[in-house]
Amino acid sequence: MLAEIRGLNEECGVFGVWGHEEAPQITYYGLHSLQHRGQEGAGIIATDGENLTAHKGLGLITEVFQNGELKDLKGKGAIGHVRYATAGGGGFENVQPLFFRSQNNGSLALAHNGNLVNATQLKQQLENQGSIFQTSSDTEVLAHLIKRSGYIELKEQIKNALSMLKGAYAFLIMTETEMIVALDPNGLRPLSLGMLGDAYVVASETCAFDVVGATYLRDVEPGEMLIINDEGLKSERFSMNINRSMCSMEYIYFSRPDSNINGINVHSARKNLGKKLAEEAHVEADVVTGVPDSSISAAIGYAEATGIPYELGLIKNRYVGRTFIQPSQALREQGVRMKLSAVRGVVEGKRVVMVDDSIVRGTTSRRIVTMLREAGATEVHVRISSPPIAHPCFYGIDTSTHEELIASSHSVEEIRQEIGADSIAFLSVDGLMDGIGRKYDDPQRGQCLACFTGKYPTEIYEDTVLPHVKETALTK
Repeated sequence: MLAEIRGLNEECGVFGVWGHEEAPQITYYGLHSLQHRGQEGAGIIATDGENLTAHKGLGLITEVFQNGELKDLKGKGAIGHVRYATAGGGGFENVQPLFFRSQNNGSLALAHNGNLVNATQLKQQLENQGSIFQTSSDTEVLAHLIKRSGYIELKEQIKNALSMLKGAYAFLIMTETEMIVALDPNGLRPLSLGMLGDAYVVASETCAFDVVGATYLRDVEPGEMLIINDEGLKSERFSMNINRSMCSMEYIYFSRPDSNINGINVHSARKNLGKKLAEEAHVEADVVTGVPDSSISAAIGYAEATGIPYELGLIKNRYVGRTFIQPSQALREQGVRMKLSAVRGVVEGKRVVMVDDSIVRGTTSRRIVTMLREAGATEVHVRISSPPIAHPCFYGIDTSTHEELIASSHSVEEIRQEIGADSIAFLSVDGLMDGIGRKYDDPQRGQCLACFTGKYPTEIYEDTVLPHVKETALTK
């Protein structure tokens, strides 16, 4: 993926194990398979039944645990996290899982995928009541709400706390004696349950189960809380107000092609999106190529539907250092050259269809179109396997302002001119829904389309939206 260049990043991935003697080691490999969801920080907290032990740091999972720290983590249960900073920013203090020690009621560890849209309001209330926050992460809000609950039993404390949260959250919560899993009532982020022998495994994506040898059982339901301990697994509801709204970008861009989300394989969904795109926006050309990696499946689907040969017209350099890309526009554009190369032998003298999964700023698309022309392509036709991203996301993707989105202020023709393509076409919203297989009227497969339509599945609080976009942020 070109997330580092393109400016489209998901917040994180979570992984947990309960009931296995090598839980920390399994969690390490599970997080490794989820590394695409976050590269800025990683951590694991384990329990031996009496104590929680933790190690976390900035960087990739292999960097954080490069000096044998994994050997110091022992226990039958563990939760882990890989992070990309959105809400709360970077810094070691925000690396998860967060760890809270308590002398009265035991310790608590939290790992969170998503973003809370009412975190600012809750923090203000909690601070007025005497809470002192140690991080700038919205995740810490849950710990304070749990500790301030009037309930005695932990599961009731958590239920009460979760009922106050708005937004996207897949939580893994661990104490010395149990692991608790919770998914927001909209199911905005993916979360799946599996088995490894007699041990339970939970992960943001099912590809992690394949890596550690676990068997997929089912997806965690929106508004569901799983309590996992030595007695087994118990499922309870903390919310009955369910409005299923799985993030569309999980299928389009974020998740690995070998993952399944709500029973739908990501590669197959992307391939279908390419086929739908071919139906809606066919163009005469000589070759089809996809932008590696997340667009390859859609490009194959487009090629199959049109009969135009699919070729590797763009090659990704997998050995560019993670820290090379800097946030300035000039270095971002140079970063595209370092990340990608056009294959002259494939595109020279050819009319090329370049399939990509999305356009955010337009910077990357413009640079790739230029590369293809410099490599000898006679025509470059851009086809995008999603609708225009014209609205910010407040649920854990780092597009929080309209100013970051070229489709927010430019027409399709203006985008074409901006990136220098001979033609450009985006997939329609209906084509997206049909391609993925999640229908509007299917309560089991509701979809969040907010970044395309501006209709958000939850209320968006004023403090969630930056001042210059408040007037255009819509609710459902």
